[in-house]
Order: sequence, then structure tokens, then C-alpha cells
Amino acid sequence: MGSAAGLTETVLYDTLVNYLISMARAVEGAMNRALESIVSVDDPKVSALVGEVFLLEPRINEMEIVIDEHAIRLLRRGAFTDDEMRLIVAALKITNDLERIGDLAVNLAERVTTLREVPGSQPPEELEAMTVAVRAMVSKSLGALIFRNATMATQVLESDDLVDQYQDRIFEQLLEQMTKQTAQVVPSMQFILATRHLERIADHATNIAEDIIYWVRPRGRILNTSDLQCSNLPRGSSLPWR
Repeated sequence: MGSAAGLTETVLYDTLVNYLISMARAVEGAMNRALESIVSVDDPKVSALVGEVFLLEPRINEMEIVIDEHAIRLLRRGAFTDDEMRLIVAALKITNDLERIGDLAVNLAERVTTLREVPGSQPPEELEAMTVAVRAMVSKSLGALIFRNATMATQVLESDDLVDQYQDRIFEQLLEQMTKQTAQVVPSMQFILATRHLERIADHATNIAEDIIYWVRPRGRILNTSDLQCSNLPRGSSLPWR
């Protein structure tokens, strides 16, 4: 009887992880479509990609509700191990960040819709490179979730500064462009907003990576040199896994 109860508990916690992975894949799909769209505004296939982003949003929101309800159901059972409690806490936080990435994918799709109405809208020089960096961060954070890999999650933290640098350089380029060509003010503002959305996606990928580290890193583990070299440790706060 005891072993059957233990098996049921294991299934419940595995189900929570599987729900998370399913939501993560849906969010990544929406984000990838949005990233492809923002760097290919004039491509005829962009309209279909933007439509798919909008269609995925309700599904992502529904998955967030399912995960929250499942986590609450687990909390009501009580009698957790430390690992189970860390999983529940991490899952609730990761779900929130995934939902926000989904929202930001929609925001990017809205920027694309506006840009397609402005003839001759051309993406800034480094925008594609910025989308590549953001895509890599999200992909690696979701890989860390699937494989429960703290090392992979740590690599995400090291990438956030690169995205910030791209945002700063693109902003300076677009600002200069707007001062010289008033006709470019509208598309430039849309691309500035797009870089802000991309930077926020990178921030949420970083949050997910931090929560995965909190979840999977053994308690009491001493941080090694590579851990301490992360360029974007939690903003001004102590590390949650110390």
C-alpha cells in the first residue's frame, strides 16, 4: 500500500514537470515565429507566422492555468520532501515567466503588423543577431528544464549581457536614423519597441534558468569558479541556491 502511494506521488510530480515542458514548447514555438517575423517584415509568409502567434496565445494561457491548479493540488496534499517543495515553487515561477514570454511574442507580432503597413520598413543592422542571441537563451533555458541541467542553466545567465549590448547599439543606430530621416520615425520606433520586447524575453529566460538552478542544484552545494563568473546573477540579491 505504501509503495502504491509513493508511486502515485511520483506520477503527480512527473505530471507537473511534463505540463511545464509542454507549455515551454508551445511558448518556444510562438516566440520562434515572432522572431522570424520581426527580421523578415516584407516576406509574404510573415502574415501566416503572425497569425499563428496570435492563435497560440490562448493555448499558452490555458496551460498556465492547468499548471497552477496542479501545483496547488500538490500543495494541498502536504508532507513534501525538500526536493518536491523546490519543484513546486520553481514550477509556479517558471510558468509565470513562460506566460510572459508568450505575451512578448504577441507584442512582437503586433510590431510586425504595424511595420507591414509602413512601406520600406527595413530592420536595423544587428536586429537579426539579437534575435539569434535571444533564441539561443530561451532554447538553452528550456533544454535545462527538460534535462534538469544546472550547468546548462548557468550558461544562460552568462548570455544576458550580450542581448543588452545589442539593444543599446540598435537604439543608438535608430536614434541617429530618426534625427536624419523624419520619414523613418514610425518604423524606427516600432523596431525600438521590438528590441525592448527581445530584451524582456532574455530577462525571462534568465529567470527561468535561475529557477531551474534553484530546483535541481543539491542543497549545500558550494559554487565553483564558473558559477561565480556568471555575468547576470540575480539583480543585487543573494543567490537562491546558496
